[in-house]
Amino acid sequence: MPPFRIGHGYDIHRVVPDRPMVLGGVTFDVPYGLDGHSDADALTHAVCDALLGAAGLADIGHFFPNTDPAFKDIDSQKLLAQVARELRDRGWRIGNIDASLIAEQPQIAPQLEKMRTTLAASAGIEPTQLGLKATTNEGAGSIGRGEAIAAHAVALIFRA
Repeated sequence: MPPFRIGHGYDIHRVVPDRPMVLGGVTFDVPYGLDGHSDADALTHAVCDALLGAAGLADIGHFFPNTDPAFKDIDSQKLLAQVARELRDRGWRIGNIDASLIAEQPQIAPQLEKMRTTLAASAGIEPTQLGLKATTNEGAGSIGRGEAIAAHAVALIFRA
């Protein structure tokens, strides 16, 4: 087995009214949020899937099924911390994570650094090991119409 592995994660959630908007562990002060069983943090879910995929493990839904009431409205930072523990327990360490958030609203840029430090802390890595970007979908598709928010993430892990 090679000493390094790369994984990719993707998540998308629909925007709904009257639910907290949580992205990268940061709650945004807007009257809408993302639909989902947990806190629906699409960015954190993509990061979890990238890490799990790099280790050759099943996806986030396998570890934290949306049919389990224990995960209803759970803070996704707890899920990320558990994923990081799973990797460590299997002899893997996180080299780096790079993630992109795609959303028309809310304004992401003012919260990027807080999101980066929150995600890094949950993953047990230094903030310098986590790249984070935000972009829009330029008005195209469901994301461009503000109906959904998506995220992509890639992760590099290595044998400890």
